[in-house]
Amino acid sequence: MTADALATAWLRGLDGRELTARGRLFVFPHAGAGASAYRLAAHLPDTVEVCTVQLPGRENRFAEPALTSLDDAVATLAPLIADHTDLPYAFFGHSMGSLIAFETARRLRALGTRLPDRLFLSSMRAPGLPDRDPRHTLPDDKLLATADFDGVDPELQELLLPLLRADLTLCETYTHRAEAPLPCALTVLAGSDDDSVDGTELAGWREHTSADFELHLFPGAPHLYVRGAERQLAETITRTFPARG
Repeated sequence: MTADALATAWLRGLDGRELTARGRLFVFPHAGAGASAYRLAAHLPDTVEVCTVQLPGRENRFAEPALTSLDDAVATLAPLIADHTDLPYAFFGHSMGSLIAFETARRLRALGTRLPDRLFLSSMRAPGLPDRDPRHTLPDDKLLATADFDGVDPELQELLLPLLRADLTLCETYTHRAEAPLPCALTVLAGSDDDSVDGTELAGWREHTSADFELHLFPGAPHLYVRGAERQLAETITRTFPARG
C-alpha cells in the first residue's frame, strides 16, 4: 500500500477542506467505535479540517484484524500524522482515543516533528492510574452485558463483540512509561455524570503537560456525552484552537 493510500485508510477526511483549512483536528474515537461515530466536522468552521482515525476492524476496515496493542497503533499513526503537520493542529480523543492521542503525541515528539497545539482528552483517567474493572478477559455473555450497544440489532452486537474485546485489550494491557511532560496544552473533558472516571483521575492529567491545563465538565452528561453534544464540544474546542489563519 502506498503512503497516500495508507494515510487515506487511517485518516478519514484528510484533505477534505484543503482549500479553506487553516488548521487540523485529528479525532481518536472510543473503544468499539469507528470514524463515523462523531459528527464534529458539521459544527466546526471550514477553517478546521477534521481527520478522524479509522483503526482496522471497523466500518470500511471491518475485514482487517483489529489491533490489540496500543504501541502497534501508535507506530503506524505517528508517522502518518507527521506527514500532515504543515498546518497548526490539535488532537481530540475520547476514552480509548485519549490514550492513543496522548501516546501518539509522545511518539511525534520522539520523531522530532511539529507537535499538536493542544490535546483535548475526554472521559479517560490519567495514564498510569489503574483500570477500575478490566473487561477484556470476560466471557462473551458478561462482556456483552457491559457493552453500550443500545439500539443495535442482537446479531450485529455479536459481530461487534470481538472488536470491542480487541479495543479493551488495547486499553487494558497498555503500560504507561514515564517521560517528561508534553509541551502541548491539555484540555481534559468529561460528562459530570460519567461514573467511569472521577475528578481526581481527570485532574491527574495535569502532570503530563508543562503548558496550559484546563478541566471542563459537561453538566449532567454521561460517559458517551459526545453523541448529541457535538455542537457544545466544537464550541469548547474552537475557544482554544480557533484555527482562523
